[in-house]
Amino acid sequence: MAAFLLGAVLLIVQPHIVPSRPAVNSKAETSSQSVQRELLKKTSQKNDFKENIHSNGSRQQLPQTIIIGVRKGGTRALLEMLSLHPDIAAAESEVHFFDWEDHYRNGLQWYINQMPFSYPHQITVEKTPAYFTSPKVPERVYNMNQSMRLLLILRDPSERVLSDYTQVFYNHMQKHKPYPSIEQFLIKDGELNVDYKAINRSLYYIHMQNWLKYFRLDRIHIVDGDKLIKDPFPEIEKVERFLKLSPQINASNFYFNKTKGFYCLRDSGRERCLHESKGRAHPQVDTRLLEKLHEYFHEPNKKFFELVGRTFDWH
Repeated sequence: MAAFLLGAVLLIVQPHIVPSRPAVNSKAETSSQSVQRELLKKTSQKNDFKENIHSNGSRQQLPQTIIIGVRKGGTRALLEMLSLHPDIAAAESEVHFFDWEDHYRNGLQWYINQMPFSYPHQITVEKTPAYFTSPKVPERVYNMNQSMRLLLILRDPSERVLSDYTQVFYNHMQKHKPYPSIEQFLIKDGELNVDYKAINRSLYYIHMQNWLKYFRLDRIHIVDGDKLIKDPFPEIEKVERFLKLSPQINASNFYFNKTKGFYCLRDSGRERCLHESKGRAHPQVDTRLLEKLHEYFHEPNKKFFELVGRTFDWH
């Protein structure tokens, strides 16, 4: 009798766990709108949510998938390719909710207002590549949705450093502002300048450790950015499987544009390419300096491979 009463008490006091809005359509991870509303109530810094519902039945909802990075890894290409799928609704701009304090203080109502209108069967996706290297972001995302499915696209760390510099260089050029050569950033007192932010962003294992404190590895799918550039379809197939989407994207959705030098998209007969800012030529760098860069990343890359149980074809 005592055991029965103890069991009854435990059932009564046990907290009710509300599952987060999933990124899949399955019995185990239900995708009902009531779950979405419950999640908003539990995680909001403001409890006065007003759902934005369109007359066609679509509504703005929290993302079930986030492309967390990495900067200059191919996040825009990944989002555009993933948007070919009819069950994907993607936010057009980088939201910077979790990494910019001014945005985060606005609460989840503000965040949800930045999302596209989507139907119940669709997965809402946003991408902000700065999330991956921002220390506060993993915990904040986890507090919003522990079941979040995360997409991380990476490329050769050395190439990512050069792309990082190239983007900032062209931004200055467009504003007619001078900008130092890449050598001035990479070399300090005759040695590799390991304090250069672009280099720090390429130390993937450091940032990955922070994410793995909150999310299991099976909740994070790593896209090979170098392979996505050379042959996008196989990489997108893997993303579809990870998100448990029906296979809708196929090889005919991609064609190589010889003029631009990279793959473009074909959707229902309409062809489109990424912005001209993508695929810019990197600056010429002295071979010995490149070798220093490759040598520096050798050990960090090895640690990253061990951390994720997977290797990449990097220098």
